[in-house]
This record gives sequence, C-alpha cells and structure tokens, in this order.
Amino acid sequence: MAATSGTAIPSGPVDSPLDHLVKIRVPGNHLMTPLLGNRDQFLRMVRSEFPQAEIHVRGNEITVGGPSTVQIDHVGRVFEELVVLLQAGHMIDSEGIERTIDMVRSDERPSQVLGSTIVKAPSGLVVRPKSAGQKRYGEAIRRNTVTFGIGPAGTGKTWLAVALGVEALMSKTVKRIILTRPAVEAGERLGFLPGDLMAKVDPYLRPLYDALHDMLDAEAAARMFERGVIEVAPLAFMRGRTLNDAFIILDEAQNTTPEQMKMFLTRIGFGSRAVVTGDVTQVDVAGGRSGLVDLERILGDIEGVSFVRLGRGDIVRHRIVQEIVDAYERAPSR
Repeated sequence: MAATSGTAIPSGPVDSPLDHLVKIRVPGNHLMTPLLGNRDQFLRMVRSEFPQAEIHVRGNEITVGGPSTVQIDHVGRVFEELVVLLQAGHMIDSEGIERTIDMVRSDERPSQVLGSTIVKAPSGLVVRPKSAGQKRYGEAIRRNTVTFGIGPAGTGKTWLAVALGVEALMSKTVKRIILTRPAVEAGERLGFLPGDLMAKVDPYLRPLYDALHDMLDAEAAARMFERGVIEVAPLAFMRGRTLNDAFIILDEAQNTTPEQMKMFLTRIGFGSRAVVTGDVTQVDVAGGRSGLVDLERILGDIEGVSFVRLGRGDIVRHRIVQEIVDAYERAPSR
C-alpha cells in the first residue's frame, strides 16, 4: 500500500490463523536510518520492550506479527508516531524512543506531545514537553492566574515555570520575575553556613538560579538582576508586599506552613501570574503542617486556579529516578 498522506500507513491489523499482523509503510527510504537508529539501535530497543512481537524490516516496510495483539498494535503505533515526528523535523534519540513507548502504552499521542513547543527561550533554546503531563502543565500556566504544579522530583516543575516566566517577561506580559522559596532545612542547619542571611539562603535558591541561566545568557541575567527585573528571595521577604505585573514562582511549596501559603497567595496583585510547585511526599516543614497538602480541596473551585499533578511518567531525569520514586511509593509507611 502506497503512502499518500506523507505519514506511516498501517495496512493492518489483518488477522491470520496464527498471528496478528500489522504492516507499516514508511514514506521514503531516507527516513529508515533515523527511524531504526544507527546500526538498528532503536529497532533493538523496541524489540526488547515488546519481546512477544516479531518485527521484520524489508526496504521501507515494517511488518509486526506474533501472538500478542496488544504488543503488536503498540509496536505499530510506536513506529507510526516516530515517523510523524521525523517528518516534522524532530530528531529521534534513545530518550525519545523510551518516552514514545511509555506514552503509547498509556494510550497517548507522542507526536502531539513531543512535537509541540512550550516556549522558545531568548538563548535560542526550544523547550518542548517530554510528557503529556508537562504539556498540560505548560498549558495550565498560560491559561490561569495561579497554577499549582505538584509532583515528584525530576518532573520539570520549576524549570518549566522559569521558562514560561522568561517568555512572559520577554513578551512584556509582565514587568518582572520574582522567584521565591521557603528556607526550610532538610536535615541541615542554616546556622552552620557562612555569611550573612542572603549568603545562608543562597543554597536554597540555587535551583532557581540554575533554571534561569538555562533560559538567559549570563550577561543578560546579570543586568536583569541589577535592575531588579528579576528578583530571587526567600519566602519570608514576601510578607507585606503587593506584587503587581509580575510572574511569581514559589518553589518547594510543600515546605510552607498553611499560614505562609495564605500569605503568599494574598500577595498576588493586578497583572500578575503565580506558579506554585512542590512535592507533597518530601515535606520538611516542622510538625509536618504543609501549606500545600489538602490545598486543592480549599481552592479547587476558584476560577483561574489550576492544579496539575505530575507523576512518575513525567520524570525527565535518569530512568533510575523513576524507579526510586516507584520504590518509595511501594514501601510501607513507617
């Protein structure tokens, strides 16, 4: 069957007495090497993830057969989605193969997620979502006045919020970016750190600096800090202020108390947008009274407030981080 629409065309599934079969015709031999990988690296990855599927390649046609209907349909969809991404000009790497497989298994469309753009940074960096959850998160920040991004470490909560904050600043949607974080100790003591108060809290704010410098070159960032266009401060410094025309990011919000959370949310002024990020499984605040826990029950019905929950499938760090998160979730509470 010839491809007429410029995408991979499945000719099946076609049932036979022995196997379930799917054939994918790839439109153009030039796509085969980036699709299958150098020395068939990507093909081997797909085979290892779907051991019951027999995958055969001849020319620009991929045939998938075997006893497992689900695995064969998944393999067919994986190759179809990868072809769509390649035709749109996206490069495929090992991480992209893994994420495509995970999304197909979750009945999601990788081409609609991985092929979209969250923001184009002034540094030239194009920020794309790496999961459906990240795509929902970025869309929620654009649509709402206050967005809560809740999920485990490595899901890109802070990094994506900073990226969208820089975009809002560059487009003059806001006049400044304010990055804040509660200075709560996770087993260490602030008193043992050298320097004045700002020197002591600087390690707590370092993840915000790191994300910011990915978006802006060092010289541009330094100028914005000097002019007060970008402000980084501990949460305690927010009390008594009204923040107008600002993109405000509260990071590590699980370590706020309910009183601090209320204080922060009531700082939001006209023309401002706020993003609150946190992981409710890593509460270090004294007494365990987190201002982020149970907040959706209180604020969930307010128009302009959105809660986006990210999970293990949204983790964009090393795959072992997903396995560590899973292990902690399976472990009995102590």
